[in-house]
Amino acid sequence: MTHLDHLRKLLITEPRGYPCQNVDFILPPTDPRAAFGFVIGEQAKVYPLMSGHNTICVATVLLESNLVPMQYPVTKFLLEAPGGLVEITAQCESEKATKIKILNVPAFVHALNLQVTGVPSAGVGSPSLPPITVDLAYGGMHYCVVDAAQPALGGLPLVPSNGKRICRLGEMIKTRCREQHPVNHPSPDLHYPGCDILVFRSENTTQPGASARNAVVMSNGGLDWENEGTWSAMLDRSPCGTGTCAVMAVLHAKQQLGLGEDFVHESIVGSLFTGRLLEEKVVWAGGEGGSAGDSRVVGVQPTVEGQAWITQHCKVVLHETDPFPAGFTVSDIWA
Repeated sequence: MTHLDHLRKLLITEPRGYPCQNVDFILPPTDPRAAFGFVIGEQAKVYPLMSGHNTICVATVLLESNLVPMQYPVTKFLLEAPGGLVEITAQCESEKATKIKILNVPAFVHALNLQVTGVPSAGVGSPSLPPITVDLAYGGMHYCVVDAAQPALGGLPLVPSNGKRICRLGEMIKTRCREQHPVNHPSPDLHYPGCDILVFRSENTTQPGASARNAVVMSNGGLDWENEGTWSAMLDRSPCGTGTCAVMAVLHAKQQLGLGEDFVHESIVGSLFTGRLLEEKVVWAGGEGGSAGDSRVVGVQPTVEGQAWITQHCKVVLHETDPFPAGFTVSDIWA
């Protein structure tokens, strides 16, 4: 999408979009086994290898628009994401996809219990917070995984009313983590540096049956340490599919989640995804060209299940005289 980034800008920046919006470009697959291919576009020119909630949305639209014919009660097909093939199992009833389960790309842990330092406690030039403990894991994107209850954060409730503080802290921690602990995918075929996203974790749930709660912090601009106005981001409203997979990989590595166990992840607005680890899987066998070198990387094979709803059918228009053919952003709501 390097040469077509103006389409991403057109669709998800103002006046047609808003900061938390993503776009999914549906394309012919390069792998003949897939029904369709798709490319995910996010703010700040992020094109992730995989996104769980975007995949659930794409599968729902393809089924409910009859681009993939529904089979009752279950429809199975493959989609091709930038990170590889994704197996879709959809529960279907009365022309509605009632549940979408995705067999995600393998998730794995880069490192556990790293220390991130140098996060300002207030504005430019302020003393730093105490060192913050993080885990680094891949679930389709490279996640900085942070326990929101740790004392260094001074108490961080993962609730909508606390959104601005969550965004500010999360973007600063993520940026410092990327500076201090850079990572890449071990496969030379998937050059993808990080971390590029952060998930705060909490055991304080609000929904019956939920295993944990999260808030996923996504960039919507570039952070400049000399400009406090850029110390912001946006929050994923969904429980986050790739974030759920990264968190499950961390919990498995810490022997807190076994294979075959359901993990019900709650978003900041109370919506739910159900994840499960099926088996351990070799991500990189070692060898030349990979970022892990000769080191063998073993991960886990996750599934994530959720539901999406089509909210509108619309036609986006760009007139030849429109002065903003690639949209625009203003820092009142954009970083």
